[in-house]
Amino acid sequence: MITIKQNFSLLNYNTFHLDVKTKRFVEYESVEDLRNFLSENNLRQCSSSSVTSFLHVGSGSNLLFNGDYPGTVLHSKIKFTKVLERDENYITVKLGSGIIWDDFVIYAVSQGWYGAENLSLIPGEVGACAIQNIGAYGVEIKDLVKELDVIDLDGNEKVYTNADCDYGYRDSIFKRAECKDRIVTAVTLRLGLKKNFSLSYGRLKEQIVKRFGPMISLSAVRDSVITLRMSKLPDPKFIGNAGSFFMNPVISRIKFTDIQKTYSDVPFYEIDEESVKIPAAWLIETCGWKGKTVGHAGVYEEQALILVNRGGAVGSEIIELAYAIVDSVEKKFSIKLRMEVNII
Repeated sequence: MITIKQNFSLLNYNTFHLDVKTKRFVEYESVEDLRNFLSENNLRQCSSSSVTSFLHVGSGSNLLFNGDYPGTVLHSKIKFTKVLERDENYITVKLGSGIIWDDFVIYAVSQGWYGAENLSLIPGEVGACAIQNIGAYGVEIKDLVKELDVIDLDGNEKVYTNADCDYGYRDSIFKRAECKDRIVTAVTLRLGLKKNFSLSYGRLKEQIVKRFGPMISLSAVRDSVITLRMSKLPDPKFIGNAGSFFMNPVISRIKFTDIQKTYSDVPFYEIDEESVKIPAAWLIETCGWKGKTVGHAGVYEEQALILVNRGGAVGSEIIELAYAIVDSVEKKFSIKLRMEVNII
């Protein structure tokens, strides 16, 4: 089944709670529905192979709209879970792109499947999460992805392996200009069946042991991840936000040493012999932005990495705040922050 609506509000399809509209909203429940729509609607410019005004959204947890969208917005309602293979050590499961990611994590934990628990409570749908390469507490979805089912605007289908996706930090080939016409319809993950946890990142293990003792379980890890996330991240159901707005910058060890001369307590994560990663939140907070409000937009009081809609904000207010933060950090530290959120 396919649903088409005109002049449709995207209020429920962006977690910043911006009441913007799209000229046309198209929701499909199967690959066949999508293929039929694409065959009847040319979403490419006639003069070239470039993509015209078209956007595919999940739950909008990584989008910031700067006004109404003048083209077609597509949304997947493909929802299925299918076990493809299973042996003594691993299970391979295929998921429809429209499944809410955390709904799957809940299911995986209940089934005793290892690997996704560190990614608990991350907002978004399965297809968008695979494109964005979501990550938290030392795990990224790329660590689990086996392959993606993809269709382009001409209706051609292709399977992309993990290597084909060219995953990087909050990045994949699908975020680049040459692949903007690709739509992910299904994601195949490989999860573990034997006890194996990733607990080396931050305060996660400390939180688990404190709450559950030494007998670590999947549910204990999930509950602890949720507790940590909720302690510093606002719930988008109540406060408009898109999670981490900026990426943590990777800088040279030489630059890091120079920063340490002034800020001996600067936090960092080892990358390799030549580079380290500095938390963007620390840079933003050190520049005095934490908790500040500008117009109807602001920086969250508990976590400087989060920009929020205080109520009634429009996209341009949040964008102006974001660029002011970027300029401030660059002026103070000579580090240019990159935005994780996509401005539309």
